[in-house]
Amino acid sequence: MNPAIQGYTAAVLDATPEPARQALVSDVAAVDRLLRRDAGLHAAMTDVAVPSRARHDVLAELLSTKVGAPALRLCAYVAGAVHAQQVPAAIAWVASRLRQVAEQGTSAEELLGHREARERVGGYAACVFEDLSVAELETVEDELFRFARIVGSTPELRASLSDRDLPVALRRAVVDDLLAGKAHPATRQLADYVVAGGRPRDVAGTLDWLVEQAAAARGWRVARVRAGQEVGAGERRQLSETLSRLAGSPVELQVTVDPALLAGVNVEIGDLELDATARGRLDRLREHVMAGGWTDLGFGRLERSAHRGPTGEGPPGPAGEHSGGPGNGPGNGPENGPGN
Repeated sequence: MNPAIQGYTAAVLDATPEPARQALVSDVAAVDRLLRRDAGLHAAMTDVAVPSRARHDVLAELLSTKVGAPALRLCAYVAGAVHAQQVPAAIAWVASRLRQVAEQGTSAEELLGHREARERVGGYAACVFEDLSVAELETVEDELFRFARIVGSTPELRASLSDRDLPVALRRAVVDDLLAGKAHPATRQLADYVVAGGRPRDVAGTLDWLVEQAAAARGWRVARVRAGQEVGAGERRQLSETLSRLAGSPVELQVTVDPALLAGVNVEIGDLELDATARGRLDRLREHVMAGGWTDLGFGRLERSAHRGPTGEGPPGPAGEHSGGPGNGPGNGPENGPGN
């Protein structure tokens, strides 16, 4: 099963109070049955031509009034996290996993390889990050960084957290003792799951990797907007809604006015840049026109060719004449030569 889905499922379980877990189990089981019985829904979820984000949104809208929030969140994530043809099997796996946890009362994770273990932790983090504001993400990023430095610089602590012979519960208790009352609850959750769902020998490395994931999540929550003119409240709201759909999560706008842009907006969100400014359009037009080169007569290849003349050595002479070298000037042509 997709490791990210394993981690996301664990995070949803951890976020669901014990009394509500049975409803979560029942809801996901109902979605699993619906996918197997409803040919239309099954076809929509397994259509390889449908983008993953569209599958997520379609399933979320369909289930919005039929299941509880935890099941809705989990099933929609699964629909967008795997290849289209794997969606039914992935939701069936989640339903089975939830039943297993409900029956056995444990959610112990199997040992995975280095890359898969990080992906599982990443899935858990994706769920946790969804509930955090930009300011909280910044706090969590900073706290994870400092905790990673502590683990990396304390051999005894690193050895304890990396010891596979120590029970997972004991290693998690060490993390809880270190961070209780000193860090954001999300930081404690993530550090705890690094021990429970990550690879023991990669604790410090996974914590450092999570710092990068938090920074990336924060980058995709902040849209830096430069506008040529003041942006009204209605325009801000519309822009925020549009960018939120693009990013897949609520987006915070940071707007600055730059008169040099003339009009429109330039948006940077994560590693994506959208330039819809008048200045940007003018610059692109200039680059396009300049592609042919500059001449004294203007822009473009035609003007440059006319300036150089038909031989490429200089400008053309008066109409009907050539401006070449000896033997080609006026009075030196064959029709005017000696004997004629």
